[in-house]
Amino acid sequence: MSTVTLTAQPRTDTGKGAARSLRRGGRIPAVLYGSDLENALHLSVDTGETQRLFNSVSVENTIIEIKVEGGDESYRTLVREVQTHPWKGSLLHVDFLWIRRGVTVDLTVPVHLTGSAAGVGMGGIVEQVLHDLPIRCIPSKIPEMIEVDITRLDIGDSVTVGDLDLGEGVEASIEPDRTVCTLTPPTVVGTEEEEEEEEEEVGDVIDGAV
Repeated sequence: MSTVTLTAQPRTDTGKGAARSLRRGGRIPAVLYGSDLENALHLSVDTGETQRLFNSVSVENTIIEIKVEGGDESYRTLVREVQTHPWKGSLLHVDFLWIRRGVTVDLTVPVHLTGSAAGVGMGGIVEQVLHDLPIRCIPSKIPEMIEVDITRLDIGDSVTVGDLDLGEGVEASIEPDRTVCTLTPPTVVGTEEEEEEEEEEVGDVIDGAV
């Protein structure tokens, strides 16, 4: 689990016009909400600082400590939604969820395959089906990634969610029989003899047409 810090400013103006004005000034509108907050907090964060932060960490499973200017309190959060420009890719809006110590949260973590599968030497092809795994745990147990050792996989073998070692206090939020990765057999290429037979058949058809 990793934690980073982001400074925010409170904002009172909301709506599309206020959001556009913020963006022109180099800031992004944001909202911080949580079950323990009576009302959501409307904030703004620096565009450059936020973009650099999001480019350097796995946003889905990194705890971001929000420090609001003008106040003493900080909020441990997870990013819940990021809105980006449809073709520029620039950040438009961010939703943060306030999380509490010891309280279970739902999130996704990346799945990373390690090792070289035994069946690859026989022409097998590793196919990763699941790249991100939905999990449930308390904040202190959030893993940076789920590593899957595929060294022993032979052709036809697969790894399911139920096979994963998620660590103490972490549970998957999807069915245990969901496939994570599989080792598929090599693509069968036609032999030279088969190709010659096909050519002969084509020749017969042409001769018949004449």
